[in-house]
Amino acid sequence: MLCPKCHQPLEDGELYICCADATVEWRCCQCDKVSEGFAFPYGMCPHCGGKLAPLASRSIEDAAALTAIRTAFEIELGGQAFYHRASLQAEDDTLKALFGKLADMEKEHMETLSRRYHAKVPAPTDEFRVDLAAINAGIGVRPEDPANLFKIAIAFEERAATFFAERAELAAQGSAERQLHRELAAEEREHMAMLKTEFERWKVGKPGLL
Repeated sequence: MLCPKCHQPLEDGELYICCADATVEWRCCQCDKVSEGFAFPYGMCPHCGGKLAPLASRSIEDAAALTAIRTAFEIELGGQAFYHRASLQAEDDTLKALFGKLADMEKEHMETLSRRYHAKVPAPTDEFRVDLAAINAGIGVRPEDPANLFKIAIAFEERAATFFAERAELAAQGSAERQLHRELAAEEREHMAMLKTEFERWKVGKPGLL
């Protein structure tokens, strides 16, 4: 079965939500730079880290579901960019390999979301700032402490899981938005549990399960 909007294949049982033409122009509230795209890591300006605001209104069949999907992309893009950058920044070989694998896992998840909702998203760059992830995780950056990268990642996943769970409770019963948020909350809880296990093994010198 093909999507009636963009004619890409639909997955079996997939709710019809298509974001193929939902690209938006954004203006940074801090530096005024205009960027174009469906979503950016943490909803922040790729140039200075300021908050992005949409420039133009748009007509969407299900605005609430689209907002949920865009938020999911922002969070996943942020996680992917953080793991990618952490793998480059980590001096510990074990951490470097671990965060590289986590970045690959996030990339696969992003590809799944892109395929499911027919949205094109940007790839992470080497210039991504780890402190942006720390701000969103509520954890201070300590470059001299390798465990700090773990703590940022775990806090980030925990906040994302809580966010999606709370949004699911606010959404209408049976809605695509509620289902999406519940699925994403479960995904983030799984990531958080995996990171905690890897962190405990790393602290005692055991090889990671990944």
